[in-house]
Amino acid sequence: IHMVLAAYMATALGAAAIHAWAILRHGRTGLHELALRIALIVALPATLAQPVIGHYAGQQVAAYQPMKLAAMEGLERTQSFAPLRIGPIEIPGGLSFLAYNDPAAVVRGLEEFPREDWPHGIVRVAFQVMVIIGTLLVLYALWALYLVWRKRDLSSSRRFLLATVLAGPLPMIAIEAGWIVTEVGRQPWVIYGVLRTVDAATPVRGLIVPFTLFTLIYLGLVIACVAVLRFQVRQSHREERAQ
Repeated sequence: IHMVLAAYMATALGAAAIHAWAILRHGRTGLHELALRIALIVALPATLAQPVIGHYAGQQVAAYQPMKLAAMEGLERTQSFAPLRIGPIEIPGGLSFLAYNDPAAVVRGLEEFPREDWPHGIVRVAFQVMVIIGTLLVLYALWALYLVWRKRDLSSSRRFLLATVLAGPLPMIAIEAGWIVTEVGRQPWVIYGVLRTVDAATPVRGLIVPFTLFTLIYLGLVIACVAVLRFQVRQSHREERAQ
């Protein structure tokens, strides 16, 4: 569920950013105003629901992958009232509440696991990036709803349009950070506590060939997609001018 919402956020906010940029550059048109509105209708609910689902996801990590949870927060010793740190901000008991719905709950620290099994420190960095971006996007979504409540036209607010352009790439960055947390945080296990990565790695050689081939295929698809979208947008502009 967490990833599904992230996908809707990334797609919708990415589209919103494109149309917000077009309005800033070329002025308000029917195409971009409607497209911006549709994108925000999808993006805003997903953005506001994400913290709730993230809370649930954190509890699943606490239940099934406690070492990953400790690595996410850099929690070296087991403790109650474990704090949640978001950048320079520390929330006492926040991690305990995230994991167990109880700020006094005991959270297992890295000290309980073999040192050689500790995940890489990038897990904590990636988790911080994901949480900070999620917080910023929630504030953005609340601002958008406030403007709607005040009956303001979002497509006529230059500040909101600029914020939308800046917000566009953030969900994709958060997705990548989240997958670093998921995959690196699980190391050295492929199946947590059952099968180690070193025992599951394929001995097949020459994998660089299919990896390179698939990379080139997807780059070609990206170029084709961008070209088609540019053509469609330009065609719609010509039709609007003709009318």
